[in-house]
Formats: sequence, structure tokens, C-alpha cells
Amino acid sequence: MRGRGLTSAAGAVWWRNVHTFFTNPAFLLPGLLFPLFFFTAFAGGLSRIQNVPGFDFPPGYTTWVYGFVLMQASAFGGVFTGFSVARDYEGGFARRLMLGAARRSGLILGYVMAGMTRAAFTVTVVTAVALISGMEIHGSALDLVGLYALAAAVNAAAGLFAVGVAMRFRTMQAGPAMQTPAFLALFLSPVWVPFALLTGWVKSVASVNPMTAFLDAERGFLSGAPDKVALAFGAVALLLALFAVFAVRGLHSAEQAA
Repeated sequence: MRGRGLTSAAGAVWWRNVHTFFTNPAFLLPGLLFPLFFFTAFAGGLSRIQNVPGFDFPPGYTTWVYGFVLMQASAFGGVFTGFSVARDYEGGFARRLMLGAARRSGLILGYVMAGMTRAAFTVTVVTAVALISGMEIHGSALDLVGLYALAAAVNAAAGLFAVGVAMRFRTMQAGPAMQTPAFLALFLSPVWVPFALLTGWVKSVASVNPMTAFLDAERGFLSGAPDKVALAFGAVALLLALFAVFAVRGLHSAEQAA
């Protein structure tokens, strides 16, 4: 019974959010156009970076940028989950869900599942565009499993963080608190050039930024030379555990407020 209560609440939240996403262009287009803009603008506009001494990535710069865009789409797909939570609270729907849910932890699961579904759609479209644009993938089938498994884990971690923030504040005005950490983590990492070519304080921050390990692992999978895989999956597992606790405590905060 407890299991059915969990899956029932999760399924209801997942279906509502996915249906809203795919039937409302106001939600569908921004999440899709943002990564497509990054890919098309920088894969072409910065392609000559691959000629810089020290840039050694055999698949080419299009694949290099795809590694970043994949991570960006995954992370922000999770972050946008928090906007769904905040919107549901502002509209009063989330309070009705909490009253009707047999196991309220299922609400967190449903929101995270919806975020993963949205990210999977975006990543599929971006991947198709990248392949049409000439992206080369040197990794094996097993490498691709690792590539997308890591992206899914990052999406879930970002979603749990955003849900925790949204359930504490229960307003769309909390958007910057959800977006800013993900934005900083992404852009204070080796986005456009390898870590060895970074300089100054950016390199110092990137050296302790878990996003650096995520990007290195993703690009390693794409090139067929896996790198920092254990570090990347260990770091994301730790983030998942921490943000899961953060999200559950956010749920308790919302329950008390209700």
C-alpha cells in the first residue's frame, strides 16, 4: 500500500508536468532553444579554438561543445523542475496534491521524473542537430551508456536541489536561487577550452568545481578515452544524497507552512 501511494503520487505529478510541458509552447520552447543556441552559436563561432596549441581533442570542436551543451541541458532541465514546483504552489495546486497524496515524498519523485523526461527530450533534439552538423563520436556503445547515465544523474541532482529551494520559498521569485548556482558551476569550468589552458582565478575555481569532473568524463566518453569516470560518478552520487535530504527537508517546510 505504501508503495502504491508513492508511485500514485509520483505518477500524477509526472503526468501533469509532462503534459503541461509538451502542450504549452511557453514551457517547451525556452528549454529547447537555450541549448540549441549555445550549440549552434559556439560550435561554429569558436571552432578555430581547436587549432590552439594544447587543444587535443580528436573528435573535434563540435563534439567538445556538445559535451558542454549536454551537461547544460541536463542541469538546467533539472533546475526548471523547481519552477514547476513554485508555479504549482502559487496556483494552489501543490497544496491540493499534498492533501491528497498518501505519501508526500512521491511528489518529489514525480517532479524529478518530469524534469528527467523534459531533459531527455531536449537532449534528443540537440543530439540530432549535432549529428547533422557533423559531430563525431569515437566512444563505444558502453561509453555512450556512461555518457547519458552521468547526464541523467546530474539532471536528477539539479532537480532535487531546485525542488528543495522551491518548496522552501513556494514562489517564482525564488528562481534566481535555483538558477544561479547551476549557472556558476557550468561557466566556472572548462567550457570552451581544456582545463590546462585555463588561467588565473578561473582555473583555481575550476580545479575544485565538480562540474569540471563531469565535463571531463562526458568528453572522455565521447572521445573513446574515458577520464575521471570514478570521480565524476562519485561526486554526483554525493550530490544526489545531499540534495535528496535537502529536498525532503524542503517538503517538511512546505508541510508546516500548509
